[in-house]
Amino acid sequence: MSTVPPSVCCQFCREPLTRTLVDLGKTPLSNSYLAAKDLDRPEGHFPLHTRVCGKCRLVQVEAAATPAEIFGHYAYFSSYSTSWVDHARRFSELARARWGLNEASKVVEVASNDGYLLRHFVAAGVPVLGVEPAANVAESARAAGVETDVAFFGLETAQRLKNAGHAADLLVGNNVFAHVPDINDFTAGLACLLKPDGVLSLEFPHLLRLIEDVQFDTIYHEHFSYLSLLTTERIFAAHGLRVFDVAELPTHGGSLRVMACLAASTAHPERPGLAKVRLDEERARLDQDEGYEGFAPKVTAVCADLQAFLRQAQAEGRTVAAYGAAAKGNTLLNCCGITAEQIICVVDRNPHKQGCFMPGSRIPIHAPEKLTELKPDYVLILPWNIKDEITAQMAEVRGWGGQFVIAIPSLTLLP
Repeated sequence: MSTVPPSVCCQFCREPLTRTLVDLGKTPLSNSYLAAKDLDRPEGHFPLHTRVCGKCRLVQVEAAATPAEIFGHYAYFSSYSTSWVDHARRFSELARARWGLNEASKVVEVASNDGYLLRHFVAAGVPVLGVEPAANVAESARAAGVETDVAFFGLETAQRLKNAGHAADLLVGNNVFAHVPDINDFTAGLACLLKPDGVLSLEFPHLLRLIEDVQFDTIYHEHFSYLSLLTTERIFAAHGLRVFDVAELPTHGGSLRVMACLAASTAHPERPGLAKVRLDEERARLDQDEGYEGFAPKVTAVCADLQAFLRQAQAEGRTVAAYGAAAKGNTLLNCCGITAEQIICVVDRNPHKQGCFMPGSRIPIHAPEKLTELKPDYVLILPWNIKDEITAQMAEVRGWGGQFVIAIPSLTLLP
């Protein structure tokens, strides 16, 4: 892990940031998909430099754009991932059973997207409120019967919602904690909106998995932070919250579901999962500089292997397409310098992305049926975290002799 001049400060503790985890250069915003009319215009490229705070150990990137620019009109709709919707359904069942949620309760989700989670509570008769900054996505949630407030979440929004009677028995934030540029304001809002014995459940990709499995493609500008339990507990404690349980999840390549309450609450005793993850992070030395060293050379090796694979495929006259116009895919493609000359297209189930082009690489995005038409020799799965779902949906690829490929954590041809 190299040192850098202290030009920026930690977004949580304000310590000057002098340590680098990995510098991925300058890339476009990963969710800024291009329309055909945009192809003749220059794209904005922003530094994607990931630093580690030497004091609180928060891993972070510097803000390259405002939240409104990134999230104001969003192309990601959660409901297009079957496995993610099923994950949400299972959580709703667990939560209702564990915390006795019923028609007298209130479930609030921050960054509720298109209602993929809250609709399960609605179906069970539990009152809900979604908070979603992207108006286009919030409209889809409302159409599904999920009451949604269009706003960026923070202390001001939380106070407004609390005053309107929306204090939460269960406050959920799935894959949002990493997305906030002001983590102190956001966490203060969480504490404000909780009822005295309410439960906060946050899910986010685990920094330990990112480091150990070289998941550098999950680094992009809308992910301002990369979180460990260690740092999360420090942030929570600073805002009057206490973690009482942690579950390790397979989602997004390895995530944590951190459950917390107000520090003054005695309703939620500490559970064994907490000690287990604390020990794992201690053994990985995430509380020391050593835990973050040697990551950048592994990233370089992954990029070199993918570039070599594409060169060989091209030399052999074989075609390569990709599945999943995911933000992580854009980080991978741009860091590797891959273009439409090497990957003929990307396919995706989300109609909001179809007809557009990947930022930076400018590879065209089509519906999945395009693969049947083109019959490529290889299909590179960009959202490798749902590779089983994709290979099942696109089983016909193997029927014409095609092979699926993933690049993370290492170049692998799937059997």
